[in-house]
Amino acid sequence: MGKANVEDFYPLSPMQQGMLFHTLYSPNSGVYFEQLTCTLRKLANAQAFKQAWQQVADRHPILRTSFVWEGLKEPVQVVYRQVQLPWEECDWQGIAPAAQQQQLETFLKSDRERGFDLRQPPLMRMTLIELAKDTYYFIWSHHHLLLDGWSNPAILTEVFDFYQAELNGEQLSLPRPRPYRDYIVWIQQQNLSEAESFWRQRLQGFTAPTPLPIERDFGGAAGEESDREQQILLSVATTAALRSLARQQQLTLNTLVQGAWGLLLSHYSGEEDVIFGTVVSGRPPDLAGVESMVGMFVNTQPARVKIRPKDSLLSWLKQLQDRQIEARQYEYSPLVEVQRWSEVPRGLPLFDTLVVFENYPLESSLQKRVQNLEIESVLSFEKTNYALTLTVVPGEELALKIGYNSNRFEDSAIARMLGHLQTLLEGMTANP
Repeated sequence: MGKANVEDFYPLSPMQQGMLFHTLYSPNSGVYFEQLTCTLRKLANAQAFKQAWQQVADRHPILRTSFVWEGLKEPVQVVYRQVQLPWEECDWQGIAPAAQQQQLETFLKSDRERGFDLRQPPLMRMTLIELAKDTYYFIWSHHHLLLDGWSNPAILTEVFDFYQAELNGEQLSLPRPRPYRDYIVWIQQQNLSEAESFWRQRLQGFTAPTPLPIERDFGGAAGEESDREQQILLSVATTAALRSLARQQQLTLNTLVQGAWGLLLSHYSGEEDVIFGTVVSGRPPDLAGVESMVGMFVNTQPARVKIRPKDSLLSWLKQLQDRQIEARQYEYSPLVEVQRWSEVPRGLPLFDTLVVFENYPLESSLQKRVQNLEIESVLSFEKTNYALTLTVVPGEELALKIGYNSNRFEDSAIARMLGHLQTLLEGMTANP
């Protein structure tokens, strides 16, 4: 990529800085590698689908971005005028379904192991595998440095709109998107001293990360298949009861889950004052058009939960939600600074567990965008740098997923933990 092809360059957001650090610190770990997969039935024109992806990349600077850090005081992201999206097509027709599945698992694993050279744009690639006539398995791989979960539906919506237009022989004209650079400019205008006084007060008296006694005593080197995920689905009835409780009490489902996670950590650690990380949207309401922007906006914040046995559950949950709302105006705070402002000694993390509430409409952005096209089995893979990550996916049945490293945690311990979390959430609906 020559200098003449450089369109722009600017600093990283706080979350991007953290992700870059962890990616460079553990280059072969697959941390922050994102893989979205689905089955496409009745895909009438693979070439038009490929062209649609290129058109979307041409529209959004963040999709033409790489990262430079060597020899610089601070890393920068570099936007290129033109990039050609890597696109691979495979023909697996005639291979038995069981063999296709086995081949697919091998492919996905090797794709993750390949990772990305962060210095070479684009940090995304696509693979289209033909399983049978007009039936394909699609893999969209990208680095989390580029996009957050809210951006994925926006990207996919545009892709399918461009694809439909191509099928119809039409030219799709979309308004020019607001570039990610505008968000970086906004961040640099924020007052960190206000954030510092808020977080110093919020974290006062908390001096050590919340222990997780279920962690193995020995430290094993990361081995084969060390990264795992377990999932449970709450019943339709329990999920509906939780929604009803939240609605009646003017609470969010996220607050109920965070409350349950706080209680669980307290139970496991034996401490009544616990901290875990939460992922916040990071999209500032005062930045016009921010809802439709694509890029890495989310941030990670500490959630401090003090267990008050004398308080009723509902009043305690309302206090928890009020504290979340107070912290919203400081969503831009760099976690590395928040950690420094805390009383936890240097070298120790502020927290080891992360809660991610996926309330972005990925499924709905994929459905009914294109005439006759059927999209099935939408799955996503991602890996954070935390010991345990609880991901909550709303739906008719609330999904609770824990991602963990099996060298650090027994599979059976994680299964029990999910069971305890389920019991706590069911208990909230039975005895609020």
